[in-house]
Amino acid sequence: MLIDLEKSARNVTLEAEVCIVGAGAAGVALARDLMRAGHDVCLLEGGGMDYEDDSQSLFDGNNIGMEYYALDHARLRFFGGTTNIWGGRNITLDPIDFEQRDWVPHSGWPITFDDLQDYYRIAHDSLELGEFDYEADNWQKLGLQPIAFDPNEITTRFWRFDDLAERFNSRRSSDLINSDNIRIVLHANTIGLQAAENASGITRLDAISLQGRKLQVSAQHFVLACGAIENARLLLASNSVETTGIGNQYDQVGRYFMEHPHGRVAHIETGDPAAFWALYRKRYPATDVPVAPALVLPPSLQQRLRILNSAATFKLQKDPARGATMSKRAYLNLKHNLSPSRSGRRLWQAWRGTQDWLQCHLSMPLLRAGVKVSRMGLYVIARAEQAPNPHSRVCLSGEKDRLGSPRADLDWRLCDLDKETMLQFGKTLEREFDRLGLGKVTTYQWLQDGTPDWPVDASVGNHPIGGYHHMGTTRMSASPKSGVVDANCTVHGYQNLHIAGSSVFTTGGWANPTLTLLALTHRLGDHLNRLLTR
Repeated sequence: MLIDLEKSARNVTLEAEVCIVGAGAAGVALARDLMRAGHDVCLLEGGGMDYEDDSQSLFDGNNIGMEYYALDHARLRFFGGTTNIWGGRNITLDPIDFEQRDWVPHSGWPITFDDLQDYYRIAHDSLELGEFDYEADNWQKLGLQPIAFDPNEITTRFWRFDDLAERFNSRRSSDLINSDNIRIVLHANTIGLQAAENASGITRLDAISLQGRKLQVSAQHFVLACGAIENARLLLASNSVETTGIGNQYDQVGRYFMEHPHGRVAHIETGDPAAFWALYRKRYPATDVPVAPALVLPPSLQQRLRILNSAATFKLQKDPARGATMSKRAYLNLKHNLSPSRSGRRLWQAWRGTQDWLQCHLSMPLLRAGVKVSRMGLYVIARAEQAPNPHSRVCLSGEKDRLGSPRADLDWRLCDLDKETMLQFGKTLEREFDRLGLGKVTTYQWLQDGTPDWPVDASVGNHPIGGYHHMGTTRMSASPKSGVVDANCTVHGYQNLHIAGSSVFTTGGWANPTLTLLALTHRLGDHLNRLLTR
């Protein structure tokens, strides 16, 4: 059932077993799990079925820390959320990402990799990702011989790509729209959660449309699934009982915001740069989904060097000192300046499709000729893990949005360990290329300037700052003194308030977060089903 609050003739009051806030990947997946289990669900979306300028403007906010994307560009407010412009990369976290590492302050989840194994497979299958294999044996399946790196220094994992565009969009959610036990409410902008007087649970949720129509929802359980920035904002702004915000007794809400910072690690001088890039490019096997290898640091090396878990890829390009190429500037214009309306997204998808086709069909002789004529070089581009940092945070702004709610400000900060990891990545590649006689690797000087500063280089790639991967701010922890939710994604002290999505990540690893956030969502779905069927 579909309700548009903006078009309603009167204020609306609803009751449900579960109320989910946010119809992005996590909210849609959770609603689908609960629908199949026969539960009565209310799914709230602040936007409409597609992009609208007025709704999107509610995501305005200020970057008060490091340089970052404009906050109203870094996430989308309509059905399907930011996955409407998702590139489809999927990979699991590594087991070490869940472990407490004595050299990584604030690391250690209250669950293990094994606790998510079954749910990873559910998420994997739901995205139609083919064989469940993200490891180095993909080289053999592709019939390729990788570079003979010492596996104790450099190894490989493989991304798998979801090729279905806008998988969580309303056009692909007719099962939810037509379900008898799902009520989807559009233009329902949540402005507050009402805590019980003893701060042990949530009694109702209040939402409003931009036209002033009001919604109240009562439910047995409430789930916030609207991203790391918005989840934190809602908890902090809901302060009628706990004056510092719900779940924030120990000042943990909004802290530990993490991204996957991108940066240029090294330049490689070698006789055949095209061959290195071609070996590690995206692949299109005939009987499986597209895959792409990533250079990664093995856990033994991370422990020995006391660094983070990060990945890197090879990139062919002209001298980056000349800035971004014309085609790259065109892409960035499509991605960041063009409105993400349906027509805008189709243009962006067409551009990406063209690039994929060229990558798939470009012959080696033509590639080598292009590299020579254009004087391209080979570079190493990082996809870094960010160390959990309590000073990197989302906080409430002094400004208010059109609905009278405080906006969210982002104070994104990195630390010395983030940069040291990238420096050691470059040094490791230097050793291996020298040992194998493959060429000369020169690690960039910015990694050795003795500061945590991380410069933005527009020539790095399609996403020069980070991956649009918002993690942390409501992190999972064994104690409310070090996080916001417990091992079941339930807010500490609140028996009926839960959080879905990557805001619960304790650490972020280097892996794109979608597969893990879906695995955690399916696990939360099982937990809610058990609670509701007692």
